[in-house]
Amino acid sequence: MNDREESRAARVRRALPADLARVAELAAEHAAYERAAPPAPGLAERLAALLFDTPQPRLRCLVAELSDGEIVGYATCAPELSTWEGREYLHMDCLFLRSGNRGLGLGARLVEAVAAEARELGLAEVQWQTPTWNEGAARFYDRLGARAREKLRYSLAVPD
Repeated sequence: MNDREESRAARVRRALPADLARVAELAAEHAAYERAAPPAPGLAERLAALLFDTPQPRLRCLVAELSDGEIVGYATCAPELSTWEGREYLHMDCLFLRSGNRGLGLGARLVEAVAAEARELGLAEVQWQTPTWNEGAARFYDRLGARAREKLRYSLAVPD
């Protein structure tokens, strides 16, 4: 089976508790790819609490799974608020495919699945960000019809 046939045989589905160790591994690869610090130990357990240990989970996780069962990518998303628009939107926090699985249509299928999550929640828009240096991602998002908004993202640690 060639790469194109494999990508057609792949499926995108919601993550299951048994998938979270693999999602945590992919998140570590994602962090390295984006030149960020790795996730703290225990990520799979923290994700399990956010996804499955609450009656109304805010976080949603989708995985790209090949026909042999290997999970090669993931996307996570959660509802957020826009004060300026006075409405909620779905924030896609992460979208990642392992090297060798990009360019096969799986990324577009993950984005489609995130859009389906937004529709299910009654939300009319999905927003996300990517590093400015990630030109491949920018070209991919442009091909999907997304439009870029330039901003700087800040993070402030809150002391105990």
